[in-house]
Amino acid sequence: MRVGTVGERKDGEYRVGLTPEGVHALLVRGHEVFVEAGAGVGSGHPDAAYTASGATVVPDASDVWGACDLVVKVKEPVPTEYDFLRVGCGLFTYLHLPADRPLTERLMASGCTSLAYELVRRPDGSLPLLAPMSQVAGRMAAEIGAQLLKHPGPGRGKLLGGVAGVPPGRCVLIGSGTVATAAARVLMGLDARLTVMSRDLARLSYLQEHFGGRIATRVSTPQAVAEEVEGADLAILAVLVPGAPAPKVLTREMVRSMGAGAVVVDVSIDQGGASVTSRPTTHSHPTYVEEGVLHYCVSNMPGAVPQTSTQALTSATLPYVEEIADLGLDAALRVDHDLARALSTYRGRLVRGPVAESFGLEASPNPFL
Repeated sequence: MRVGTVGERKDGEYRVGLTPEGVHALLVRGHEVFVEAGAGVGSGHPDAAYTASGATVVPDASDVWGACDLVVKVKEPVPTEYDFLRVGCGLFTYLHLPADRPLTERLMASGCTSLAYELVRRPDGSLPLLAPMSQVAGRMAAEIGAQLLKHPGPGRGKLLGGVAGVPPGRCVLIGSGTVATAAARVLMGLDARLTVMSRDLARLSYLQEHFGGRIATRVSTPQAVAEEVEGADLAILAVLVPGAPAPKVLTREMVRSMGAGAVVVDVSIDQGGASVTSRPTTHSHPTYVEEGVLHYCVSNMPGAVPQTSTQALTSATLPYVEEIADLGLDAALRVDHDLARALSTYRGRLVRGPVAESFGLEASPNPFL
């Protein structure tokens, strides 16, 4: 199979879909690999490293998309890449279609078969290709929230950990999965005062035990969320419903109740955001103020640490890329139900029911499940 990767076009995105090590692994298995020139530079992988690993380095993204049976990316195609989508070329990347109607419609119109990293799902419900980036995003959310509370800037000028005689900042973390666990670890290291909220009582019990009782936990209901976020210094939103838009857990009134200079970091923004006041931002312009509260809603947070993120991501994705290359896309989908669960469009047909329902589009059944 001909497999390729291209440079990412999304603002502030420096990760790459294949490393030179991944190229070598595919070449050993008898496949050809094409890499757009400069695609890996931002994550520490120069063109010479790809050439040494056996890749064919080509000058333009169009050369990769036009030559390959499978394109492996990191983030969803942006509008400047839509014309590259075509019948006969599979796409394997993060897609987050519930937050992107234009891309959904373009994938359908192109006849492309696409698979979403975030939807690869094991029988136990775990998300092996989302977990590495969730760990990165969770750690970053806590670090960024702590920084945004400081001056200069509109943050209220508060040290999350406090000092002797001054109480620590109060943080609310909504969610209890991988993002929340990683964020809680950092916040505990900063000595912040933390309440974790979730509808999953088993996960709350685990987290309370895991952190030795140093965190407070509370079942998430609208009233409970309103009570906890009122006056909070930092709210981190880490709510995920795989394959569907994120539920809105913060109302405008709740955000306003936090008070001027508080911070909201919405990690759920790539699925549409978990606050009614959230809207996507970029690494170039990461924040805005609404209801007096500073919002950080960058949809590709791990792109800011591309060396760490690329290594973590490609270590998880490469076995699936190898499987697709070895068997062919359709055969791989037939034998691997974990992978089949990630199918988003098949030859132009949308197979994600929640996405179709959200956008008023027609959905087809997944032919491999």
